[in-house]
Amino acid sequence: MALEDAASQIDHAFTRDDLRGLSFEAPFAGATSFLRRRYSHDLSGVDLAVLGVPFDQAVTNRPGARFGPRAIREASALQPGDPPFGWPFDMLTACAIVDTGDLAFDYAETARFPAALQERAAQIIASGAPLLALGGDHSITLPLLRAHAARHGPLGLVHFDAHSDLWQDDSPARIDHGTFLYKAMREGLVDPARAVQVGIRTAGPSWPGVTQIAAREVHEAGVAATVARIRAVAGAGPVYLTFDIDALDPAFAPGTGTPVWGGLASWQAAALLRELAGVNVVGADVVEVSPPYDAGAVTAVAGAHVAVELACLCLWPRAGFAGA
Repeated sequence: MALEDAASQIDHAFTRDDLRGLSFEAPFAGATSFLRRRYSHDLSGVDLAVLGVPFDQAVTNRPGARFGPRAIREASALQPGDPPFGWPFDMLTACAIVDTGDLAFDYAETARFPAALQERAAQIIASGAPLLALGGDHSITLPLLRAHAARHGPLGLVHFDAHSDLWQDDSPARIDHGTFLYKAMREGLVDPARAVQVGIRTAGPSWPGVTQIAAREVHEAGVAATVARIRAVAGAGPVYLTFDIDALDPAFAPGTGTPVWGGLASWQAAALLRELAGVNVVGADVVEVSPPYDAGAVTAVAGAHVAVELACLCLWPRAGFAGA
């Protein structure tokens, strides 16, 4: 592209004609959508839909993840001028991706939030496009799992996190980011034999059949061995992938509500996600990015990079690849 053409690009979030292709807007200017994709609710012919979920009323410590979707979108403006690094296909050029904006909900009626998210997610999934959600706290994953399980049946789960999020919670009315997986298991949304948690480094409950890989195990065993374990557990069926940004060590992601030392380095997370190509990821989210505690926007940048890797995983079969 000629320099003068690149210099004339602005506000691709609204003005781009084609859902495919790189974007050369200056990263410091223009309207920010995820990767400068077009904002649209029209999912005709779309390969991946991105949804922001600015909800953080279920946290146990520091709030602020409601600003996560906006921060991730802004940080993603650094990336759409080049194909995603390390992948054998350019998802930005090969695939039609839209940013469907943020979920609309009444912040003062918290009890109605899960149903609103589940309904919106189901609408997107019904189009046939995989859904990538930008959170928001980790409670958003429960309604997302409900929507995906309604379409695919019990899911495999790849869960990156410092915490197991399996604290007992038998109240239908409670919304808690530390109990979403307990409720998902109780509801039969996830097959325990196909669920694996990566990066765990806090004391907490487990669930029979669920595989836990502590952060120290990742450090000591290495990427290849960890990926082999994840693949063996996840199997060939539909998998949902949820990435809590606190899976990363606070040195790489300080802007989160419940930071815990000893976590994954950013290079480890990148390598693990890329080596999962071919796992049947039908939906994904990245959660718990809290910009008020984010020094230099490093957590938002990490969240944006994670989101790109998740998008590539979701789009792998649509780009012509079948299996690992």
